[in-house]
Amino acid sequence: MKSSEPDTGHFGVYGGQFVPETLMSPLEELARAYAQSSQDAEFQLELTRLRQHFAGRPTPLFLAQRLSEEVGCKVYLKREDLCHTGAHKINNALGQGLLARQMGKTRLIAETGAGQHGVATATVSALFGLQCEVFMGTEDMQRQALNVVRMELLGARVTPVDSGSRTLKDAINEAMRDWVTNVEDTHYLLGSVLGPHPYPTMVRDFQSVIGREARQQILEYENQLPDLLVACVGGGSNSIGLFHEFLGDDSVRMVGVEAGGKGKQLGEHAARFEGGRVGVLHGTFSYVLQDEQGQVATTHSISAGLDYPSIGPEHAHLRDTGRVQYTSVSDQEALGGFEALSRLEGIIPALESAHAVAYCLKLKEEDGGLTSGDAGSEFPSCLILNLSGRGDKDVEIIRDLRQQ
Repeated sequence: MKSSEPDTGHFGVYGGQFVPETLMSPLEELARAYAQSSQDAEFQLELTRLRQHFAGRPTPLFLAQRLSEEVGCKVYLKREDLCHTGAHKINNALGQGLLARQMGKTRLIAETGAGQHGVATATVSALFGLQCEVFMGTEDMQRQALNVVRMELLGARVTPVDSGSRTLKDAINEAMRDWVTNVEDTHYLLGSVLGPHPYPTMVRDFQSVIGREARQQILEYENQLPDLLVACVGGGSNSIGLFHEFLGDDSVRMVGVEAGGKGKQLGEHAARFEGGRVGVLHGTFSYVLQDEQGQVATTHSISAGLDYPSIGPEHAHLRDTGRVQYTSVSDQEALGGFEALSRLEGIIPALESAHAVAYCLKLKEEDGGLTSGDAGSEFPSCLILNLSGRGDKDVEIIRDLRQQ
């Protein structure tokens, strides 16, 4: 079962375009350009060349033997942490950067939380000779200071956002305000499967290279598909990038792992499916963490990339249909996953990815090995975990926590 949305921008009831009239024209321009590029052999050849020779694709599928012993089944890691810039974000940035150049734009803007999308956008801007401005909440600038320096070294202007919770939500607000006033020469390189159509579809398609590679690799190694796919979910681009290629395979179960934060109360976590309601945020209709008056709630996660109050509309649809199960792990459990993968496999993961590692470590504790909605399922014999990024950016956070 694959979602059907390209013409309408909807995934079931979710998605759509909820934006000011001034943004309808650039969104239509972008939708046309993306549709054309999908059929343009030269565009696709250039994107493939850049993926291989600039980003370093295909990324390996690594059998993590010591982690497998801890989990109780074969655990393969899809090594997106080995992409140039250190995360899956470069996949989308390269595609949208090519589109921006094709549309004649001379300036890229982006939002960033963990900083990896900002680094990827700054990298592509430098590669194509474009101006670049990245909006980042001041809270995230403090906890991801290394990535701020990286963006600046690449020639980007990093604009602090000091409003609201000073995190990813507020950075998106500022990026959209900038785009409204600079649509002629500027492309907004949105970093996840969020926002108004065509972004959720387009970003998913650029990220689905992850799942296409993983499918080919696991068939080569195991001669069969995996029982389970696991990925962390913030906005949802790394997870849908892995899941999408397998949606039609009923034997493959999928679990998206949200940020459980430090508690169950609103404001203490970023688990949209455990505490959210349907609503509109940043141009799309999906699940949103909000209070009784409909005001967008503050969120918390140890990982800046998961610290966002809404989720991509395709994930909302997949959750409602039951095709993908969603759960959450706490900050402390994510720290345990971070330390376990580092110690067991010599791989330091991003704190975002550590949430997926933590879930896998809990598999044996769960009834049937999956979330509550899947209690009757057999324990997996083989799973793929999407290691969406490396943890260099998070080492100072870990150091400070250890010193407390």
